[in-house]
Amino acid sequence: MSLRFWAIVILIIAAAGAALTLSSSNKPSKATLAAERTGASAAPPSVVSDVTSVPTSTLDSIGQGLANVYPKPISAPALTEEGKPEVFYQGAEYCPYCATERWAMAVSLARFGTFTNLKVTHSSTSDVYPNTQTLSFYGSTYKSSYITFTPVEIYTNIASESGGYTTLQTLNNAQQNLVDKYNTSGGIPFVDLGGKYVLVSASYNPQTLTGSSWQKIASSLANPRTLIAQGVDGAANTITAAICKLTNNQPGNVCDPVIQSLEARL
Repeated sequence: MSLRFWAIVILIIAAAGAALTLSSSNKPSKATLAAERTGASAAPPSVVSDVTSVPTSTLDSIGQGLANVYPKPISAPALTEEGKPEVFYQGAEYCPYCATERWAMAVSLARFGTFTNLKVTHSSTSDVYPNTQTLSFYGSTYKSSYITFTPVEIYTNIASESGGYTTLQTLNNAQQNLVDKYNTSGGIPFVDLGGKYVLVSASYNPQTLTGSSWQKIASSLANPRTLIAQGVDGAANTITAAICKLTNNQPGNVCDPVIQSLEARL
């Protein structure tokens, strides 16, 4: 065969290789695809620190604060996992009431255990209380000697072509049955505390957070004179009271006399 023939073959192979390289470079990475699934990003360390270390003295001085919705008792089988009471949460990143309640839940749960990989996000910009800055439990882990925590964020805050929001996580059969039976209003957030108490919607007025950044909300939590602390920490205390009922008031430094006084109102 002629040198001209082999030169053409080499050019064709080189062109095909270049096309393959270009195709591979344009393919989204796993990290990019994951980022596109949710409107959340890693929470700044300062935000995580402020949310998970609210002083007991602050929480005790606030008591109920501005919380106006308490966990409601239900008659149901105990909800447990790994031999411990389970706190189950169903929410969505677009939801302004979920955005409001996550702050309180994080403050409360951090008193019983440790979070890793908390995210920050915001509620929908086209819903009521638009663009409420908040945390997301999607992709986080939680460890505690007293309870387990199972969060499911069912939708992102990213609009879908159908007019709603893109799906983020899906309930399994047991979770769906739980929601169908005990969340008769169909609202979110829905929180089941050990099969003994449920919360639906926010425990305090979402307007409390309007216009505040993640950093401002988090840094305000230690100051009992702020409306943000009165709302978030007050709601956290009512959640803590329900959890203390589940754990037989353990640990004692959390389930103190202030929390026990709130338990009597559940």
